[in-house]
Amino acid sequence: MDASSLLMTIAFGAASFGAAATGAIFRPGDWYRRLDKPPWRPPNWLFAPVWTMLYASIAVSGWLVWRAAGIEGAALPLAVFALQLLLNAAWTPLFFGLRRPDLALVEIVMLWGSIAATIVLFYPVSATAAWLLVPYLAWVSFASALNASIWRRNRPSAAAGGVR
Repeated sequence: MDASSLLMTIAFGAASFGAAATGAIFRPGDWYRRLDKPPWRPPNWLFAPVWTMLYASIAVSGWLVWRAAGIEGAALPLAVFALQLLLNAAWTPLFFGLRRPDLALVEIVMLWGSIAATIVLFYPVSATAAWLLVPYLAWVSFASALNASIWRRNRPSAAAGGVR
C-alpha cells in the first residue's frame, strides 16, 4: 500500500468513526431508560458491536470508491457519502442530547435517503462499495422504525402538558 492509499484509509476511517463520536458524547442515560420502548427493541449491548461493524464497512466503502475513481472522478458520490456521515453524526445529539425523538425521526428519514442515494451513486463506481452499505441501510431502516415507535409511545400529551 502506498503512502497516499494509507493516508486515505486513515482519512475514511477517521471520518466514519468520527461520526460515531457523538455516541460517546451523548449517552442514553436515565432519560432513555425511562422511555416506553417496544418489546422488539434489541438489548442495549447489541448497538455498539453492530455500529462498530457498520462504521468499518462505511469507511471501506468510501475508500473503495476513492480508490476506483479518485476525489475528482467521484466528486458527487463522495459528497453524498460525506452528507450521510454528517446526518449520521447528527442523529445522536437530536435523540439523546436534545431528547427529541420527533426531530430525530425527521433526521433519520433524511439519513436513510442519503444512504440510499450513496448506494445508487457508488454502484457504477464500485459495486462492492455499494453492497457494503446495504447492511447499514437495513440497520438504519430498523432504527427508523424503532425511533418512530419510541416517539409514538412517548409523545407528550397536549392536554396533560406532558414532557418529552
